[in-house]
Amino acid sequence: MKKSRNYWLSTVRPDGAPHTMVVWGIWWDNAFCFSTGRQTRKTRNLDANVRCVVCNEDAGEAVIVEGVAERMSDVARIRRFLAIYEKKYKFDMSGMAKGMLSLKEPVFVVRPTKVFAQPHDTFASKSTRWIFK
Repeated sequence: MKKSRNYWLSTVRPDGAPHTMVVWGIWWDNAFCFSTGRQTRKTRNLDANVRCVVCNEDAGEAVIVEGVAERMSDVARIRRFLAIYEKKYKFDMSGMAKGMLSLKEPVFVVRPTKVFAQPHDTFASKSTRWIFK
């Protein structure tokens, strides 16, 4: 998960329909962290239903994370998130940092409840599943 640049994030709309988008994010402290706008479909979905799925970009080495999302509310952690994110993507977050640090724009943490690993060459016989409580 750390190596991916792009991630697939699936959330659930209020009517139960799935919603999947590509996002940038970081695997940090055994969780997936990403930011998005407060009015996006992702945010509205997660505000109504915290369950989601995050997948890495490499289907040949697939990692599927089922989890629950929560808003990051510790400003010191958000500062650290911004630093790690900027380094990974070589992307200037200064235009968005104020909104995140004031907690007006969300940074989400997806904590795994179940993870599947499915290497392409052995997916039929050696897929792995971890369950977190």
